[in-house]
Amino acid sequence: MDLPSQKPSTQFLSLEESAQVDGALLSSPEKFLTRLTISSLKLLRHIAQEYGVAIEDLTSQQVIAWFEKDSKIRREQGIEASYLKW
Repeated sequence: MDLPSQKPSTQFLSLEESAQVDGALLSSPEKFLTRLTISSLKLLRHIAQEYGVAIEDLTSQQVIAWFEKDSKIRREQGIEASYLKW
């Protein structure tokens, strides 16, 4: 059975990036934090692009508002319509 393919925009860590983290000389908690940080960077790039601003110009309020919007889309239209698939 084939697994549903994930859109590139919602795949936050590529197989290559995951392998690089796995190969790094880091403890398990450090590897987790590294994966989280890489994923967060990609998500912040997406949010900044949606707002038409540089990542460093994003505000906490914009990030919160973006999450609220994506959550509302997920509740009202289903998980496939939202950006984050969890």
